[in-house]
Amino acid sequence: MTPSAPIHPLLEDGRALILVPAYNEEAAIGPLIDEVYALYGKIPILIIDDGSQDSTAAIAKGRGARVLRLPHHLGLGGALQAGYRLAFELGFEFVVRIDGDGQHDPAYVTAMLDAVSHPGVQMAIGSRFLHANGGYTSLPRGLGIRLFRTFLRPILGKPVLDPTSGYVAVSREALEVFSRSFPLEYPEIEALVVLRRRAFQFVEVPVSIRPRLAGRSTITALKSVYYIVHVMLGVLVNILIFDRRRWR
Repeated sequence: MTPSAPIHPLLEDGRALILVPAYNEEAAIGPLIDEVYALYGKIPILIIDDGSQDSTAAIAKGRGARVLRLPHHLGLGGALQAGYRLAFELGFEFVVRIDGDGQHDPAYVTAMLDAVSHPGVQMAIGSRFLHANGGYTSLPRGLGIRLFRTFLRPILGKPVLDPTSGYVAVSREALEVFSRSFPLEYPEIEALVVLRRRAFQFVEVPVSIRPRLAGRSTITALKSVYYIVHVMLGVLVNILIFDRRRWR
């Protein structure tokens, strides 16, 4: 397949992988893979099928993507750790994660790789709030993002505009850490705290978030409130445990 744009050198020489966690995304996964190939040609794509009960895995295989099919539904964090571990063992130097619902436009993969391949940077975060067009954010999620910004600022030592973004690129250094230990339940926020512990650096990259290609989100307003409280408590506990161990 002839790409519609120049391929990033890290994709062209096989050093970078696109990682896609997916759970029951049979309606979206095929068009998403087709879109990636249309942009960049037959680059490495790894679909982590998180115990889907539909045809997600079969469709992904039929489109030519690699598929790691988990025997049970582990949740997002577990699926991502499985993907990061496999990517690390396969020798990839950079991994760009995009979600299987199609909300993350793969056209920004090149910008993400440019950012994370810069010396001294271990993670790039795709931020809708740095992009002119931004993207849709529900009221509960928007409130949660504002709370997380305030909460994380003193912990990280720098501001982060889109702390819940799942559009993430990591370097080999971060990949090694995440392949061994990764937050399981709500990974985006806690992964930033893991970076802070390692004195790793992150940057934010402007991206546009679009509606899902198919289906609907399972995150309700009540779940959003639970998410906010649960994540904040989890981060505080992790920091206290880490600081206690450090001073022993």
